[in-house]
Amino acid sequence: MTIWVKAKIKKIVYWKNNLLKISLKAPINKFIAGQFSKILIKNSSKNKKIQRAYSFVNPPKKKIIKFFITLVKKGEMSKEIMLLKKNEEIFISKNSFGFFTLKEIQPSKNLWMISTGTAIGPFLSILQENNETKKFKKIILIHSVRYFSDLKYLNLIKKLEKKYKKKLIVAITISREKKNKFLYGRITKLFLNKTLEKFIGINMTNKNSNVMLCGNPFMVKEMFNILINEKKMTKNLRKKPGNITRENYW
Repeated sequence: MTIWVKAKIKKIVYWKNNLLKISLKAPINKFIAGQFSKILIKNSSKNKKIQRAYSFVNPPKKKIIKFFITLVKKGEMSKEIMLLKKNEEIFISKNSFGFFTLKEIQPSKNLWMISTGTAIGPFLSILQENNETKKFKKIILIHSVRYFSDLKYLNLIKKLEKKYKKKLIVAITISREKKNKFLYGRITKLFLNKTLEKFIGINMTNKNSNVMLCGNPFMVKEMFNILINEKKMTKNLRKKPGNITRENYW
């Protein structure tokens, strides 16, 4: 049973392309970077409660809770979120959930973090927290968006690059427009034609790498199958550790 606590909205930012950042303050229990929480909003007019799961963008040590959200046209939760204002109260689960954390992954030479859209959130939380990262010699962050304007956390990514120095390698792909200094195309296509590995300068194998997949379920499923068939990798399970850890974003 989910235990709900009140969360006060400290800041809410709406961007074009249906993107939103919401900052909350609430007495939740400490979570592990990479986990998600649940938000609940009461619709008074319809006497209905709506809830959805969202991954934390902030590291556990920060008091302000942050979520990066895609608003869905005609989505029930999206309609309610768009009505929210600063200082209003909503509800958040006191406890957090999920196993998309570095604690669940075995040490390896390389850790590949692959995300689309707002699914960059859990990776930013993990990298800001910086726990368990010593298990990997290199961390490769691959982030894909449709348009350059969707890169709302580009400054934070650049700060993390400086913080980790040569340990963190970043590759950003844009699938619907060409921009200088960024790769063009879908992650799966860039992976199949070897563009990503050439750009990064590392050959991914099932002996030297673990992979975390997060985002669009179609990308996650396609990349999962590619890694199994092309790289002979296996799903990561607690009882049987493997290379691939995944999380769908809807």
